[in-house]
Amino acid sequence: MSELLYVTDAYCQAFDANVTAVLEGGGVVLDRTAFYPGGGGQPADTGSLTANGQTWEVTAVKRIAGQVVHFVAGEPPAVETAVSGQLNWERRYQLMRTHTAMHILCGVIWRDYGASVTGGNMEPLQGRMDFEFETMRQELVAEIEAAVNKEVEAARPTRVQILPREEAFQIPDLIRTKINLLPAGISEVRTVELVGLDLQADGGTHVANTSEVGRMRIVDYKSKGKINKRIYVELDE
Repeated sequence: MSELLYVTDAYCQAFDANVTAVLEGGGVVLDRTAFYPGGGGQPADTGSLTANGQTWEVTAVKRIAGQVVHFVAGEPPAVETAVSGQLNWERRYQLMRTHTAMHILCGVIWRDYGASVTGGNMEPLQGRMDFEFETMRQELVAEIEAAVNKEVEAARPTRVQILPREEAFQIPDLIRTKINLLPAGISEVRTVELVGLDLQADGGTHVANTSEVGRMRIVDYKSKGKINKRIYVELDE
């Protein structure tokens, strides 16, 4: 099983590793990796692997049968090759800011309106989330935008913990999504807390403080059903 560096250090940009397996289609498994394979609405990382003067572009990263698999362009490095990995850091950091922004939005709406999340997705510096709102109007959107930016300015620290499943599920409202997406068999749960605002089970990468998110803009909202409203958010460069 690979050591997942991003789980405890989202700011790890480069790392050394060894190839432990090569799969059909150019998929490379490493003994340790900082590449996030995607999940929870956050896209997978991109970047490169380098060994012996050769560089392979990492075009996709996926979790397959419990392994993080790095798909590279060209003939992949052989098993036991020592490689250096490098993330596309600008893109990763933008996704960290965006993912944290989604937590701010979720935390504010849960705190102020008690609305559950029904879905979400993100790209660098933009994302959308769906909530169980019966009605949505411009005045409400303006209130939410003011509230989320107040939380950015509050400079709340981010705290990541890995807890035994039994302990984690004693936390009230740990699962904010309408459907619990955590596999039944997992023994540990990773939690991400924006201290004083939001605490959720989450496997993605986030910035260390809400101040790093920057100004959040709610650029649109739509009705996606009787009690399902979609909010679109963008961040500054």
